[in-house]
Formats: sequence, C-alpha cells, structure tokens
Amino acid sequence: MAGQPDLGRADLLTMLAEMTAKPVDQVSDRVGSMELAWLVHLVEQRYDRRLDLTDDQLAGIRTVDDALAVFHTCLTAPADG
Repeated sequence: MAGQPDLGRADLLTMLAEMTAKPVDQVSDRVGSMELAWLVHLVEQRYDRRLDLTDDQLAGIRTVDDALAVFHTCLTAPADG
C-alpha cells in the first residue's frame, strides 16, 4: 500500500530519547502527557499532516505501542480536504 507510513516503534523510542536526553535503551515504554504531546508534534512534522486525535484516542495512549497503533490509524486514514 503506497500510503502506508514507515513509522515504527524504534522511531517513537528515538523521538522520546531525544526529548529525555537518554539512550534509546533507557527510554520508558510508558507515555505521559508531555511525552505524548512531543510525539504528536514530531509525527505531525515528519508526515506534514495534522493528527486530529479524539479524546478517546488520547486517553487510550499509555505506552509506545498504544501511540504507534493510534498514529498508524490516523496516518493511514484519508486526509481531509
């Protein structure tokens, strides 16, 4: 599928490592509100696309894997406009 994003778990961990100034292998799998805001910002920049996340989607993101699943859903959905 041509529109499939190349975003992976390792990408998100690398983004969190940049935020926390820790080595990737020391980054927590848990995602708090600050980490989530950082990830959303970087993913939006990387794909030049706004992620319109619902409150339910945001509330369901507690780990890196949760974030990855939600981001994939948003990035593979047809763009509005």
